[in-house]
Amino acid sequence: MRLTAYTDYTLRTLMYLAVNVERGVTIGAIAHTYRISETHLTKIVHQLGVAGDIRTIRGRNGGILLGKPADDINLGSVVRRTEPDMDMVACFADPDRCAIGGACVLQSALHQALAAFLAVLDRYTLADLVAPRQRLAALLGIDPAGLAGPDTAGQMP
Repeated sequence: MRLTAYTDYTLRTLMYLAVNVERGVTIGAIAHTYRISETHLTKIVHQLGVAGDIRTIRGRNGGILLGKPADDINLGSVVRRTEPDMDMVACFADPDRCAIGGACVLQSALHQALAAFLAVLDRYTLADLVAPRQRLAALLGIDPAGLAGPDTAGQMP
């Protein structure tokens, strides 16, 4: 199983915002850091806003901010929302197409594997992903001045 680039960039955008929780950031800054298209990131930011995970503030001191505390953003929920197709094999979507559907153990095994994958993701929040906050800030090129505490995700202002 492989997550789409859309999901990957969605998670990375949320992580960037969680590390930089005290300050609004621009789409351009996030795109530059991850070397991704601003156009692609604009679509992601729009969907994150619709979901309530982020908020935008217009104006000179505006930018993109988390829309809720990082502890309230569940990794499994984000992945389910952003992945367009969690069907690992064609018969997930259309069991009648499978010639061996009545006796297939593979389909059951793959369903269990997918459920286990999502169950692990459900145990994590955005706050968990950014626990090494100071180190992530350094790697992302975010000025650590003003970050709330060493290696914590902080709370929304």
